[in-house]
Amino acid sequence: MPLALIFSSFVAANRIGGGAQQVALAALGVEAVLAPTILLSRNPAKGAVGRATEPELFQGLLDGIEAEGLFARADLVITGYFTSAAQVEAAAAAIGKVRATSPGVRVVTDPILGDEPKGLYVRPEVAEAVAAALVPRADALTPNAWELAYLTGCPVGGPAQAAAAARTLGRPVLATSVPAGAGEIGVVAADGAGAKLYAHPRQAQAPNGTGDLVTAVFAAGLVQGLGFQAAARRATGAAVQAVQAGGDDLPLVDLAERLLQPKHGLRIEIID
Repeated sequence: MPLALIFSSFVAANRIGGGAQQVALAALGVEAVLAPTILLSRNPAKGAVGRATEPELFQGLLDGIEAEGLFARADLVITGYFTSAAQVEAAAAAIGKVRATSPGVRVVTDPILGDEPKGLYVRPEVAEAVAAALVPRADALTPNAWELAYLTGCPVGGPAQAAAAARTLGRPVLATSVPAGAGEIGVVAADGAGAKLYAHPRQAQAPNGTGDLVTAVFAAGLVQGLGFQAAARRATGAAVQAVQAGGDDLPLVDLAERLLQPKHGLRIEIID
């Protein structure tokens, strides 16, 4: 069974962040170990009680995971939300150690920095650290459209612009929440071989954590032998099913059997 290490948030009451990714990965047959960067009672948009993991404690968590031999066993590393530049630096160092002991590991970075309409919702120094230390170490990136524009300085108003911006990062990119046309939103998957849009009807409301689900399902596909575009299609299909289910939280248990082979109504368009 593949093993994933997740460096991201843990939310007790809601299926978002790294905790949601643990559940999704388990449903996909991937064992997951989470080193939480912050502990929250519930979705912070609802008013949460919580505390960031102090850098010393976060480093201790990583040291314990390494001491258990899990760095050497890791097939996948997923990075997500960070509260301090020191955490980012510790995560980057851990990735280096994992690569040294498990050369085939895949690193997928979700640069969780901000979104429309609020913009940046981490500290500027955290965003700078993610861009400098994690983006270059990633085998693939899963930013939303706003984050892709922030990281590249390029406009991301539609699929073609998203693909062009993605290519400036020099590694495969799965860009979420890209405006795709009248009444549509989608994911743009761009790498050196080409770019495709996976579009679906825009819904009035989507469950919190949909981006976390996309990253987890996409990353699992990579370590399970799917090609980049096949992993992107499966991840987008899983997100569509979650959105269609409605509600505030990801229905991960209800969706468990369908995450591997989601039934979806995607419009797929070759961008280039």
